[in-house]
Amino acid sequence: MIEPSAIIDSRAELADGVSIGAFSVIGPGVKIDTGTVIGSHVVIKGPTSIGKHNRIYQFSSIGEDPQDKKYASEVTRLEIGDRNTIREFASMHRGTVQDHSVTHIGSDNLFMAYTHVAHDCVIGDHVIMANGASLAGHVRLNSHAILGGFTLVHQFTQIGQYSFAAMGSAITQDIPPFVMVGGKPTKPHGINSVGMERNGISAEDIRLIRKAYKIIYKMNLRLEDAIDQMEDLAGDSKELSDMVSFLRNVTRGILR
Repeated sequence: MIEPSAIIDSRAELADGVSIGAFSVIGPGVKIDTGTVIGSHVVIKGPTSIGKHNRIYQFSSIGEDPQDKKYASEVTRLEIGDRNTIREFASMHRGTVQDHSVTHIGSDNLFMAYTHVAHDCVIGDHVIMANGASLAGHVRLNSHAILGGFTLVHQFTQIGQYSFAAMGSAITQDIPPFVMVGGKPTKPHGINSVGMERNGISAEDIRLIRKAYKIIYKMNLRLEDAIDQMEDLAGDSKELSDMVSFLRNVTRGILR
């Protein structure tokens, strides 16, 4: 299952059932768990850990040094979970000591061709990044978020769960959970009700989130006052409580 032309460092750790394609290069400090398939001409640099049953397509660059002028060859790492699909020419970089020294990617994500995950990003589960979407450093991309093709995300930005960014979005401030954004300039355009329905979120929770959206975006309130109203509205709704928690911890303000 390992092509003879592949170059695998003796200090790499490959579990049984790993497949490595022709001319791929696996460096020292790389750990790959069972069932993961690495295509041809892939370069993986350590320290990098890759979980089970991932599929990494040809010409991807995984675990390379961060593109940060402050980086001075410190030991940092990249962690990738299980069952991710990483398509052609995708790039994912290790962390920096200025943050937590790790770039972390969860499970069941789809990274389409030419996507980029920069240093110190934290990505949840079931995320989709369409072709050419790129994250700058220190971005947090929460579970079930979808970034349309060629979406660009500013460093230190947080993107909430189940949010949706249309093709070509330029995201420079935090996006609350469940919110759709798009256009030029990029602005909010309602809630991602379709995505929530597809993932089993109840009609009542969707109704509450739609009401919360109006509180944030239609009532001309200060964010602090909007959060207080949402907290009174939340009741037993986990989804709305998650939205309130996100808004209490924004770092760059929210896109409005």
